[in-house]
Amino acid sequence: MSVELGQGTGPLRGIRVVEIAGIGPGPHACQILADLGADVVRVERPGGQLLAGGPHNLLNRGRPSVALDLKHPDAVRTVLDLVAGADLLVEGMRPGVAERLGLGPDECRAVNPRLVYGRMTGWGQDGPWAHAAGHDMNYIAITGALHGLGQDKQRPHFPTNLVGDFGGGSTYLVIGLLAALLEARVSGEGQVVDAAIVDGTAHLNTMTAAFLAAGTYKEERAANLLDGGAPFYDLYETADGRHMTVGALEPQFFATFTELLGIADRAPGQFDLERYDELRALIADTFRTRTQAEWCAVFDGTDACVAPVLPLSEARHHPHLSARGTLVEHDGLLQPAPAPRFSRTRPELGLPPAPEPGAHTREALLAWGVTDVDALLASGAAVQA
Repeated sequence: MSVELGQGTGPLRGIRVVEIAGIGPGPHACQILADLGADVVRVERPGGQLLAGGPHNLLNRGRPSVALDLKHPDAVRTVLDLVAGADLLVEGMRPGVAERLGLGPDECRAVNPRLVYGRMTGWGQDGPWAHAAGHDMNYIAITGALHGLGQDKQRPHFPTNLVGDFGGGSTYLVIGLLAALLEARVSGEGQVVDAAIVDGTAHLNTMTAAFLAAGTYKEERAANLLDGGAPFYDLYETADGRHMTVGALEPQFFATFTELLGIADRAPGQFDLERYDELRALIADTFRTRTQAEWCAVFDGTDACVAPVLPLSEARHHPHLSARGTLVEHDGLLQPAPAPRFSRTRPELGLPPAPEPGAHTREALLAWGVTDVDALLASGAAVQA
């Protein structure tokens, strides 16, 4: 298989990234960079790691897999050779691990002072919990985000790992990397980006913090404007056991909603708090009279702010997503298309996820200018799958 680097079509074409492979938000950040056209080389341990690899792991798409044994000094030297020609490095190990391997910021920036060194962790590089294990729900729990999630007053509900790992984690890492890259183009000097999921998740919650400061937010679930406390911003079951979302916040949209739902002549006022239970029951009873498909036909393309709740396997067939190509089939896998969109440097999907770690070791290292690949393979520092 021939591996071509530097052929991305997005706005990051020509930006080179070394990824020290991990799981979750780090790979997602590098997927975003690769989707946007960057040349990303994914450095994995031989044999891979839990949840990290395989031909169906779309977080690993768009970049070649190189297997290096980072306990071997020649493998560490090889990574530093890659770093010498890179713009960005991404690692997601616990604080101090990269330094023990000889691949910390000081070692990497010694060979490339312009390097932007991105660190992806849950707790951050310092603080009393910096070295502790954790996962998404732990990170969003202490930031105040998890407390308000869900419409169950008795207990919070976590939305898989979308809010922490990918919302507060990888997204903020990419923002930090690109900001530092722009600054490095001006100053000529790189820096370390400490992207902690707790920091990013807290930042995502800025609007809630504003509501709390203004005294308009109750710290309980299903008691506020956007958490199901208002009957015109909630989920409703249809006759076939499926659901519709209603987000008719503004008065003009609420009027359209009640008209199309067929309750305009009976509905209490939108902001008549004393009759919220009555309004909610009326909306719920009405939605249960038709199937989801029937309600979709009623509300399609209107200003009622109503949309169906669809599983991912069906989302691709929604007329709007289908028209935009939001979800595509590429290399036999249903997957999100690159986002966002650009008028001139349109991103396109590149390499599919590697079938196993080290699938592209030889080609990728040669493409990045490493000349002693055969010696690395012979010594076991590198592995070709």
